[in-house]
Amino acid sequence: MKFRLERVRTMPAQLEPGVLYVSEEFHTAAHLCACGCGSKVRTPLGQAEWTFTDDPDGPSLDPSVGNWQRPCRAHYWIANGRLIWSTQWSSEQVVAARALEQLRRDRYYAGRYSGGWWARFWRWIKTLLGR
Repeated sequence: MKFRLERVRTMPAQLEPGVLYVSEEFHTAAHLCACGCGSKVRTPLGQAEWTFTDDPDGPSLDPSVGNWQRPCRAHYWIANGRLIWSTQWSSEQVVAARALEQLRRDRYYAGRYSGGWWARFWRWIKTLLGR
């Protein structure tokens, strides 16, 4: 399966197979599960979440997509528009990976919001100035 990119402001009600929809305004991506089960997969985009890149060969999402809440439990990568199947994970592996993801998020946000209101205000000013 090959994925193509479609940039959108908001996600369409009906998603098409093989299309990675990206809303940079709302920092989110969505696509239909690559296994063909029809479930919608939504991935938040950001430094503590998934990253999206657009390449002439096609879009990429990093890290892998694990559809653990669905019966299919599909696990794959979208890299340069290509679908790359990954190994199936046990329930224990899924729990461990989720714990690591949460730890990564906690560390990211702790660093981002540490230093009190003055440090947060100063970081905000620097983002406005493009620094």
